[in-house]
Amino acid sequence: MARNQGRIGEEELVAGGVDLRRRGKPGSNSSPPEMPPPPPIRLGPPHPYLKTHGSKVARLHLFDWVVLALLVAIDVGLNLIEPFHRFVGEDMMTDLRYPLKSNTVPVWAVPIYAVIGPIIIIVGIYMKRRNVYDMHHAILGEFSTVSSACLLFSVLITGVLTDAIKDGVGRPRPNFFWRCFPDGVAKFNNITRQVICHGDPAVIKEGHKSFPSGHSSWSFAGLGFLSWYLAGKIKAFDRRGHVAKLCIVLLPLLLAAMVAVSRVSDYWHHWQDVFAGGILGLVVASFCYLQFFPPPSGEPGFWPHAYFEHILNPEAEGQVQSTSSSNHRRSLSGGPVAMEMGNINEELGSMEEGRRAFAVTNRT
Repeated sequence: MARNQGRIGEEELVAGGVDLRRRGKPGSNSSPPEMPPPPPIRLGPPHPYLKTHGSKVARLHLFDWVVLALLVAIDVGLNLIEPFHRFVGEDMMTDLRYPLKSNTVPVWAVPIYAVIGPIIIIVGIYMKRRNVYDMHHAILGEFSTVSSACLLFSVLITGVLTDAIKDGVGRPRPNFFWRCFPDGVAKFNNITRQVICHGDPAVIKEGHKSFPSGHSSWSFAGLGFLSWYLAGKIKAFDRRGHVAKLCIVLLPLLLAAMVAVSRVSDYWHHWQDVFAGGILGLVVASFCYLQFFPPPSGEPGFWPHAYFEHILNPEAEGQVQSTSSSNHRRSLSGGPVAMEMGNINEELGSMEEGRRAFAVTNRT
């Protein structure tokens, strides 16, 4: 009877997928051989590296890059057209006689610190984390105010809005007098007392673009987006009270604020121009960031929305948005992840059956 039970136990062990017949006899000092470790099991889709997913991500967002190119063309056109020449009377020149100084922050430096600098930081984080979705969407998101895809959207959208408002408002700069009368000899209309400028037309044209400040809007668009991005990456709002993280998040905003202050001290802008430009750039940067990334508070704020879509539904990325919901359900129920999970469940079931059979044999 016991011999038959032992034979049945051995058959159950083999059927369960685990051969434990070569175990030591009861009472002997020999210990059962250790089972080999199971092969590594990979769950979910592959990690989105630049080499494996870069071209795919670029194709999926090709239309976004076309829109970026269109924004660049619009911004160039807005800088070429003549702004509105607001009425400037003789009595108004009292507040417009500030000296014509050079820029503390040159125009060519704005794209460097507001666009190229954040892109370098974003690429550096990619080299550390190796997530192409994060790098692509961060760059795409920043340029809606001047510049890379999210960064690029942040900067370019801000640039278009700023230049459009400049051309429409036509507010004179604080140094408009010296732009209009470079020799210091003022001339006015005998009836309306409106200024009759005789300076360089290009300089006079630039003198009608005071509101809002382009330096301020571009700075807060690019560096404001960088603040959002860093807040998500270092988990600044994880409720652990790390003041150092908050200082890192505020550093880009401090740099943008210093640039804005320099526009007032250079007498190129009124304080209202700088304030409005900063608010405009920061609001656009916030909208662009939240378009591509979750809020930085909490664990999901580390990666962009598209990365979680890649994890949950890797096969639906290239499909049309109108059918994405139905395809999402199919991919979860019958996709490669579900099939792989099914195979894993079968292997775990076989191991469990072998364990139970081994326990029965020991009891006999």
